[in-house]
Amino acid sequence: MPELPEVETVRRGLAAVMEGRPITGVTVRRRDLRRPLPAGFEQALTGRTVVSIGRRAKYLLLHLDDGTVAIVHLGMSGRMVIDQAGGRETVGDFVHPAAALAGGRHEHVVFSVGNGTMVRFSDPRRFGLMDLSTEETLPAHPLLAALGPEPLDDAFDGPALAARLAGKKTPIKAALLDQRVVAGLGNIYVCEALFSAGLSPRRGAHTVRGARADHLVAALKAVLVDAIAAGGSTLRDHVTPSGEIGYFQYSFRVYGREGDPCPGCGRPIARIVQSGRSTFFCSACQR
Repeated sequence: MPELPEVETVRRGLAAVMEGRPITGVTVRRRDLRRPLPAGFEQALTGRTVVSIGRRAKYLLLHLDDGTVAIVHLGMSGRMVIDQAGGRETVGDFVHPAAALAGGRHEHVVFSVGNGTMVRFSDPRRFGLMDLSTEETLPAHPLLAALGPEPLDDAFDGPALAARLAGKKTPIKAALLDQRVVAGLGNIYVCEALFSAGLSPRRGAHTVRGARADHLVAALKAVLVDAIAAGGSTLRDHVTPSGEIGYFQYSFRVYGREGDPCPGCGRPIARIVQSGRSTFFCSACQR
């Protein structure tokens, strides 16, 4: 599933072609995504101008000029593909034949934008979703109300993290994957941040306080910033809206590297399963 850096990369790509422009049409080819599209979805968006595109955790937020907010989640395999006039989008040396995706059986929603651009939502597994809210009711929306703080916010620091971990007997890895503790984190970046902070994924969450919490927050922020700069990580489905893959997977220090030498001490990277998810770490460097 796309994590915060992948969703932020998609947000930036969409903002470049949608912000300040009207949505001239919405074509829905399938309504039965993870949850059915709300009634009147097309009518609520058509003719409205996109004021800004935001992100909350792993959700994209399209803020419209009448106070409507469209909530988008990419699910496991969802993509937002930009199809500019002429059917091709060129980024550097990469040419994406977006027109070839038009009308594909996995393409469920198409947004037409006032500059001749189309943004196509494709989702083979249909685990993605779209919903409608308003600026006033957005914080209380059931998808967003229980989310924890954004890890890249200035207010998120060591003491803030320690307060949210206080009393939690679960392993720190599981706690960080809980979206109610910190929003937007996933398996890849938690593994990488714990390694950078020198903390074992098995460590009790309640013991992460003081300097440990400070170091972990710094590691989380650094890993996320670097991953966003690299366009996220492409392991299976993620591509940017222009069709490019992410490149942060080439910077993994522990994730997916079971048996490889630790970049810190040279011992083999270990893999364990926690809450049904693979965890990669160095048993010597992480305590």
